[in-house]
Amino acid sequence: MVHPNPAFSLRRVGAMVLRYWYLLRGSWPRFLELAYWPTMQMILWGYINQFMASSSAWVAQGAGVLVSAVLLWDVLFRGQLGVSVSFLEEMWSRNLGHLFVSPLRPGEWVAALFGMSLIRTVIGVVPAALLAIPLFGYSLFDLGLPLAGFFANLIVFGWSLGLVIVALILRYGMGAEGLAWIVVFMLAPVSAVYYPVSVLPGWLQWVALSLPSAHVFEGMRAILFDGTMRWDHLAWAVGLNALFMGLCTAAFLYSFHQARVRGALLQTGE
Repeated sequence: MVHPNPAFSLRRVGAMVLRYWYLLRGSWPRFLELAYWPTMQMILWGYINQFMASSSAWVAQGAGVLVSAVLLWDVLFRGQLGVSVSFLEEMWSRNLGHLFVSPLRPGEWVAALFGMSLIRTVIGVVPAALLAIPLFGYSLFDLGLPLAGFFANLIVFGWSLGLVIVALILRYGMGAEGLAWIVVFMLAPVSAVYYPVSVLPGWLQWVALSLPSAHVFEGMRAILFDGTMRWDHLAWAVGLNALFMGLCTAAFLYSFHQARVRGALLQTGE
């Protein structure tokens, strides 16, 4: 006689697997996250390998190019993450609705998110930049005054990406939470962080040059390798940042309005 409630049931296991599959299938951000890391790592390191194989002598001329690239990339990453995580902390604590029954306005809240992002970025990047001096004998601050321009453009671009992520979470709910950690890295291969834009295929170069981050890293390499400041790249970065910030702000305000209409500000959380 078969026991009606066996100690271990493949049927129950299958039912739970099916439940989790439906959850995964119903959230495209979670689906995207599964394929994201292996694909991005392959693309990024593939281009790095291609660049190193053909230009090792040129790379050797820039002693701090990789250290500078890593630290400046972290400015972009932490700028975006500072906005996203501060927003998520309100979602996790179910505090978003409480904030907006107060006189707080969306613009004031966004300004606070930007301010917190700046604080988080400085706390994260400055100690690492200082530690690089005794460890590797290289100072990021040797870039001089252009460093301020690079920093400002990267953190503003990070803020734009953060607003888009907030807009997506307001639209799709907490299923889109993983985007806070993966969106910025989706742009790494075309941001030319560790190699010049010229390494990319021709059609992809146009994509790269439409991003403020690619112009910042091209400008950084021009200083390290040639000792010249490429003002054209800085101007492109500023102009593109203005465009991205305008578009991303519009997307955020639209999603925020829709969330308010649907009552989603009171319903979302862990």
